Amino acid sequence: MKLNLAFVLLNSAIALALAGCNSNNVSAEPAKPAQQNVIFFLGDGMGLNTMTAARIYAVGEDGDLTMDTLPETGFIKTFSKDAQVTDSAPSMSAYMTGIKMNNEVISMSAETNAISPKADFTGNCGAGNGAPATTLLELAKAAGRGTGVVTTTRVTHATPAATYAHACHRDAESDIAAQFVPGGAGFNTKLADGVDVLLGGGRQFFLPAGANGKRADGRDLTAELKAKGYSYVASKADFDAVDVGKTGKLIGLFSSSHMSYDLERDPAKEPSLAEMTLKALQMVRKNPNGYFLMVEGGRIDHALHETTARKALQDTVAFDTAIKAAIDEVKKTDPELKNTLIVVTADHDHTLVLNGYAKRTGKTTATNPGVLGLLRNYTDGSIAKDLDGKPYTIIGFGNGENRPAGKRSNHADLTDEVVFASNYHQEAVVRMGAGGETHGGTDVFIGAVGLGSSQFTGTLDNTQVFSLVKTAVGL
Repeated sequence: MKLNLAFVLLNSAIALALAGCNSNNVSAEPAKPAQQNVIFFLGDGMGLNTMTAARIYAVGEDGDLTMDTLPETGFIKTFSKDAQVTDSAPSMSAYMTGIKMNNEVISMSAETNAISPKADFTGNCGAGNGAPATTLLELAKAAGRGTGVVTTTRVTHATPAATYAHACHRDAESDIAAQFVPGGAGFNTKLADGVDVLLGGGRQFFLPAGANGKRADGRDLTAELKAKGYSYVASKADFDAVDVGKTGKLIGLFSSSHMSYDLERDPAKEPSLAEMTLKALQMVRKNPNGYFLMVEGGRIDHALHETTARKALQDTVAFDTAIKAAIDEVKKTDPELKNTLIVVTADHDHTLVLNGYAKRTGKTTATNPGVLGLLRNYTDGSIAKDLDGKPYTIIGFGNGENRPAGKRSNHADLTDEVVFASNYHQEAVVRMGAGGETHGGTDVFIGAVGLGSSQFTGTLDNTQVFSLVKTAVGL
């Protein structure tokens, strides 16, 4: 009996020893942490009223945009350091750095004063006038992650610039472009070997004057970028031909200035925002350490400044389409978004309003202007009239260029055919110069899904979003 017990104990000891050896061999290489990714979507000027109008325009009152389906939502306060109503530069910079800045300033310290650039689009902050503030994209570069920026505006415009550049004034676009080029004069060294993907418009600030550009220094930044290993594309055909697997870094500049409004875009010449988003996503996710990708629906803002509501709503829908495309693509490899945070927000509001009490219109079609049409009473469907006895539209603006002089009774009646035109400027209460409709100061929407998204709720200051993103994805 004692002999058998000793034999059992000896066998157990041997088994434990062997297991320990095998365990040491197997665990010699620790498990790699999962990727941590973030896609930050910014609808420029996409206030709550614009979102609502775009929803009705695209899917009717009962429908949902992709933005509407995000599980975590809240509101963002957008005021800047020196203004009740912000412009895009300090608002996007607040998201990217966590710091309140003065209007026109891009990703600088709080005390930085805005200094208008010279006629050649170069700027100088002046001695002692602030210092660069670290951005989320720069933190991603420092962590060895993939980085990308996509926009429908010039890539040197305020919103995209706030991710990778620092300037005392948003209009210093030649300097902003130079900050993107690895190793060149003015390069932002925090970008290390450079941002992996940049797609949008704005060739003019990458090319010298006399070569269809606006650079006074004679530099051809597209040539410099190609010398640094970037693939450069300037057409839809070249964009489509990009082999993601064989391309290291990519820059695409599809127009001299801003890209076309989606309503006017030639799909044979310019990629859609959704197409650019997918290409950029496929590029940055090759990095095993994770990625940071910013996508801007930038021309929503420009159409609202024009008070051309149809263009604004179509660009908002194109922005929403890009969000859906990105979520669907990410879920192919991260089905529950356990490793990926997706944030959707806006930098500021506009003065667009929806007048009451309109009968439900349903979505806009070729034969139904929908929310873009004349206001019809919900009681009997008759065309509503103002105090001058004239029809008016569902959508209007607090200020803008189309303010009829004197009584509206002195003017011809509006018709659905007139107000449904893509270039129709909705009427405004306060008359402004052409394109002079202003931003609004109302809080904007924020929505999130995926990794760490549960914190994106309630009413937040725009500066708080920086910390929430940073913490969620371990930057």
